[in-house]
Formats: sequence, structure tokens, C-alpha cells
Amino acid sequence: MSGLATPRVRIPRTVRAGEAFEVRTLMEHPMETGLRQDGGRTVARNMLARLAITVEGKPVFEAAFRNGTAANPFHVVHLRLSRTADLVFTWTDEAGRTASTTHRVTVT
Repeated sequence: MSGLATPRVRIPRTVRAGEAFEVRTLMEHPMETGLRQDGGRTVARNMLARLAITVEGKPVFEAAFRNGTAANPFHVVHLRLSRTADLVFTWTDEAGRTASTTHRVTVT
């Protein structure tokens, strides 16, 4: 992680093979567009650019963020796994800084 908050992830530790399960992820971030004024000064642009979720190195979800994205972006994704795997969540901002977290899901 470099310069960004730690991503929050809520994910089951154990799932059944082939059954859909819910993944929730939140990143605390102001998502400043560079258009807002604060006391006559323009607040500097500070935006997340992307969220990528990978399973065993293969992308399973990607989101690109634009000016309309609210602060503290929250996503809910449904996935299916056939075997135990590590899910990697990587958030990237426009300056290229990243925050990443890994969670293992055991398939029974």
C-alpha cells in the first residue's frame, strides 16, 4: 500500500463450490473532482481511478471511476468459486498510488 487508506472487504471465509456468494468492498476516499470551491479556493483533484478484483491472478471484476463517483466508493459483487482461492482487491488512484488487500476463500 502506498499513500491510500486500507480497503475494507467483507467476504465469507467459507463457501460451497459453485454457489454464488456476496463480496462487499469499501474504500475511504474523498473523491475530489477538482471542481469544488472551498472558501474561494478550488479543492485539488484527488480521484480513485480503478478497482480491480482478481482470483488467482485472473480479473473477475473491474470498475473505472469518473467525476460522478461519490466519496467512499462501495461495491457489492457476486462471485462463484470452484476451489479455494485468494481474492486480491486493488484500488488505484489517478496518481498511480495503490492500496491492495488479499482475502482467502475456502471452498468446501
